[in-house]
Amino acid sequence: MILPRSEGGLAVRPRARNLIPIAEKVEGGERISREDAIALFESDDLLAVGAMADLVNRRLNGDRVYYVANQHINPTNVCILNKVCVFCSYGVRPVADDAYTMSLDEVYEEAEAARRAPTREFHIVGGLHPKLPLSYYTDMIRGLKERHPTVHVKALTAVEIAHLARVEGIDSRQVLQELLDAGLDAMPGGGAEVFSPAVRSTIADRKLAADEWLRVHREAHELGIPTNCTLLYGHVESAADRVDHMILLRDLQDETGGFSTFIPLAWHPDNTALGRELGLEGQRTGGVDDLKALAVGRILLDNVPHIKTHWIMVTRKVSQIALSFGVDDLEGTVVLEKITHTAGADTPIGLDLQEIIDLIRDAGKTPVERDSLYNSVAEPAVA
Repeated sequence: MILPRSEGGLAVRPRARNLIPIAEKVEGGERISREDAIALFESDDLLAVGAMADLVNRRLNGDRVYYVANQHINPTNVCILNKVCVFCSYGVRPVADDAYTMSLDEVYEEAEAARRAPTREFHIVGGLHPKLPLSYYTDMIRGLKERHPTVHVKALTAVEIAHLARVEGIDSRQVLQELLDAGLDAMPGGGAEVFSPAVRSTIADRKLAADEWLRVHREAHELGIPTNCTLLYGHVESAADRVDHMILLRDLQDETGGFSTFIPLAWHPDNTALGRELGLEGQRTGGVDDLKALAVGRILLDNVPHIKTHWIMVTRKVSQIALSFGVDDLEGTVVLEKITHTAGADTPIGLDLQEIIDLIRDAGKTPVERDSLYNSVAEPAVA
């Protein structure tokens, strides 16, 4: 399913008549509409959708595919929303048998893996612990920076930022400023889920609302903190819900330019209340849906520089194919992934650098190692 290279125009022309004017917009560099994006999701002409996304990506990134030597650190799985976010299997009550909260020394010990590997980024997210103060996170960032001064820290979702603001009785901008002063380099894009109020009330009632999530990211951008943005798909949302979500992201990007990457996240239903309710345990999103989410994201979010496939969620093979469907970022080494694997993911908990490089090269692309800010670190020599 790897699409042939297309330098000037589309590698595959659309068969469906309603896609022809959309393809003409893409070829002409024109922004597509909400209705266009819904039509792309609803079309069965997958190769034509992929060809449009591939063209957009080649204009932005050529044959380059980025990857990062990163390490995920999840300081706690204790979460006050463990009964609210029914799509999630990671968060637990403080009294649960499997509840954990790492001391700072335990965080530093886990981060020591960075001394044995060429780590460029610590990716830090976790539950909304009712008692952990902001100082726990600022001390953590300072301690990591002191021990690993060349490693970027990408930490805390907008949901975690808003939670810390409530815990401390301050506003979210002040939380962001204190984290920035401690050495925060970037923010991940988690917690967005789907912005539709109806969907949100079903899968994550009382979680940070769409306008609040967008506000925290706007504040981060205003402070000079680059962030990612995400969409959680494959549960109860419609194509229109996905598109409306991405348009809100596109609008904020028009305003601030602060999003580095868009990452569609495939929902895993195992061990979740929603999965049991819907009878979906043991099932996954299909490869076609995964590729569409990535491709339509690339076409619609014309102002976001990068689109990332999360190989942990959609498998290495689908992620490799996605490199011809508008994707230019293959995530990273990860080292120890916990959150998706509590929901039944059967992918590896990490990959080594050579595996990632081989995946990219075998797709006919040029691997480029990056840091958190998309600065090119190295283009590996041909093995």
